[in-house]
Amino acid sequence: MTNAPAKPVRTRFAPSPTGYLHLGGARTALYSWAFARHFGGTFVLRIEDTDLERSTPEAVQAIIEGMAWLGLNHDEGPFYQMQRMDRYREVVGQMLEAGTAYHCYSSPEEVQAMRDRATAAGQKPRYDGTWRPEPGKTLPAIPEGRKPVVRFKNPLDGEVTWNDFVKGPITIGNKELDDLVIARTDGTPTYNFCVAIDDLDMEISHVLRGDDHVNNTPRQINILRAIGAPLPEYGHLPMILGSDGAKMSKRKDAVNVMQYPAEGYLPEAILNYLARLGWSHGDDEVFSMEQVCAWFDGSHLSNSAAQFNIEKLNWLNNHYIKQADNERLAELAKPRMLAAAAVFDGAPALATVLGLLKERTNTVNELADAAMLFYREPQPDAALLTQHVTDAVKPALADFAERCKTVEWNKAAIAAMIKEVLAAHGLKMPQIAMPLRLFITGQLQTPAIDAVLEIFGRDTVVARLAKFL
Repeated sequence: MTNAPAKPVRTRFAPSPTGYLHLGGARTALYSWAFARHFGGTFVLRIEDTDLERSTPEAVQAIIEGMAWLGLNHDEGPFYQMQRMDRYREVVGQMLEAGTAYHCYSSPEEVQAMRDRATAAGQKPRYDGTWRPEPGKTLPAIPEGRKPVVRFKNPLDGEVTWNDFVKGPITIGNKELDDLVIARTDGTPTYNFCVAIDDLDMEISHVLRGDDHVNNTPRQINILRAIGAPLPEYGHLPMILGSDGAKMSKRKDAVNVMQYPAEGYLPEAILNYLARLGWSHGDDEVFSMEQVCAWFDGSHLSNSAAQFNIEKLNWLNNHYIKQADNERLAELAKPRMLAAAAVFDGAPALATVLGLLKERTNTVNELADAAMLFYREPQPDAALLTQHVTDAVKPALADFAERCKTVEWNKAAIAAMIKEVLAAHGLKMPQIAMPLRLFITGQLQTPAIDAVLEIFGRDTVVARLAKFL
């Protein structure tokens, strides 16, 4: 789909609030949002909450929070199906009057028996049309006291064909479809009916959704045709597989979008990763959402399943951490560090510390952990002190401590001073760098010692050297 659509573009993201916003749903939302933005259209958020047993207010909130964290802002909505019951009943009544729907009094047990007979005969299990009105057909007597469902009178012959803009042309014979229940015995409408009416009323032009909805599409098309409504264009996205090539699961994979901020991922990394997980723009791997919106015209969508790769996501997150403003990173890291008992009073500016450390960290959590060495009292292991603070090194450390009181306090001057001490005492860099790391940070692994000393500041360095020497 490389040409501009003939009618105004209106896309929708329509999750069911039966749980959190998962990665597959987030990718669907991103593609629908980007497609609308590309064509200057409208992105609608619709909450499909007719599953009363499983839908919860907490799940609605989780979906909205996930969308907000990702920055996928909707133009209209959120609309809730449970608030549209009067409209659905109105259309059901119109269809009953027009003869495109009918009352069915078969009990659930009778319908199951029909399906069992069809299966036994080697046919697809289905409702057999007992109550479907046809010219010259005599319907059974209405059972006393039994409330009917309303079934859609699906065409008996012909095919439903649509040109799926992800998968290409798809055709399903009407004989594969039985007469769908569109309203239950209590009058509440069913999923496929609600979706069709919503897409009509909200003037949805393009439907992007997971390919688990392919079998729903011919039913929704037939309902829309029966009421004389225009059809949206459909695109069905393949599923996202876990790192092991199997369907993603809650137990093995971080499928909840809001797990990612908790684990220290940035939204721009998640968006970039999801965009590339089923769509491409040449060989580009790193791109902004502005670029995605400029490029995403519905073409170059893959019709094969994408596999989740945590190493690729970590690489992207590292890229965006390196690009991120240090003050923003400090706001994200500080709560994590406070939870780990970090002490910020009298300590170096957190943004400065994170600027030194962020090159080598994949997540904000890793960054916060790495920064802790600046925000706690050093407690070096006694065995390490014995190993590295030898009699041969102690005079050089004392010399270094004295020079710290007067040297100009910047990285270049500190580095030059270290070289002078090494030359004066005939030592190599590790012989002085390792004890200094232990005295100042309590650990052997740190960034370059001159940069670490500069950030700690003269007073802290001098005080810690005096403590240990």
